[in-house]
Amino acid sequence: MRRHLVPFPSLLLLALVAVLITPPAQAQMEQKRPIRVLVPSAPGGPSDFAVRLISTRVSEAIGQSLIVDNRQSVNGIIASEIGARAVPDGNTLLIGNIGSMVMNVGLYKKLPYDPQRDFAPITQLVSAGTALVAHPKFAPNNYSEFIAAAKKEPGRITIAVAGANGAVATEVLKYLSGITLNNIPYKGSSPSEVALLSNEVSVALLSIPAVTPHIRSGRMKIYGVTTAKRSQLLPDTPTIQEQGLAGYEFGNWHGLLAPKGTPNALIRRMHQEVVKVLSAKDIAEIALARGNDIIANSPEEFAAVLARDIPRYKKIMASAGIEPQ
Repeated sequence: MRRHLVPFPSLLLLALVAVLITPPAQAQMEQKRPIRVLVPSAPGGPSDFAVRLISTRVSEAIGQSLIVDNRQSVNGIIASEIGARAVPDGNTLLIGNIGSMVMNVGLYKKLPYDPQRDFAPITQLVSAGTALVAHPKFAPNNYSEFIAAAKKEPGRITIAVAGANGAVATEVLKYLSGITLNNIPYKGSSPSEVALLSNEVSVALLSIPAVTPHIRSGRMKIYGVTTAKRSQLLPDTPTIQEQGLAGYEFGNWHGLLAPKGTPNALIRRMHQEVVKVLSAKDIAEIALARGNDIIANSPEEFAAVLARDIPRYKKIMASAGIEPQ
């Protein structure tokens, strides 16, 4: 029987072709690189907590490291702008919150990004309430005494203001209660928390998870929470609405987004893995211990939240006399 031998050069050609037609999935696996997750605030803040809650397990599930990139700035604008301009290849994600994705639209005439046009929502992660707190040396011991003191000395009491949500919550508080406060801006909730603890300011609106240990240790005192119902972490603390300020309700959610144009398959895969992590019992317990409720909604539901809340809060801000800068 005659054997047909393949010339040596042809063998090299066949080997080269085999390399070139390697399955795409394998090629992608070999080329995977870390995913940068932009966070619009300092380490230790609520948005930073939200991403670190999921980062380790999501990294393990997808076989790529999630690298947290904190870009602290007023109202989270720097991180959001970088995220909006990033290449939509799945290697850059962003943590957005109600301040950076909703409030900023009504606070700025020329925002360098559009929350709906420039991003593809993946899922909201967690939400947490806010508390009106004071330094223990500040004389008023409850909400009504605080309001009375502010009316007695208009503009004298200092309040730390961090982020767009904090800015709007502060202005609406002043508007609805008829008081004037001296706003002191800070680049993130962590710096404003430090400012209150060190008595640089008298009062602040801070996340319930952040203030709870300080309230229990006596390093802060609390006047009320801004949510519609009482916090599970502080069940004995009344809401500000309960204390007479009807219609005053502010919370803060944190969600995961990608630059617009990121392939839908990548969005769906990331959504699947993040929701799976958030559904784990121990993760939910960690979130709850920090005063957070798990959301874990779909990209479509997240988009609907933005579509609903952006015009809603613009109207609230306009009613309070907040003009875009």
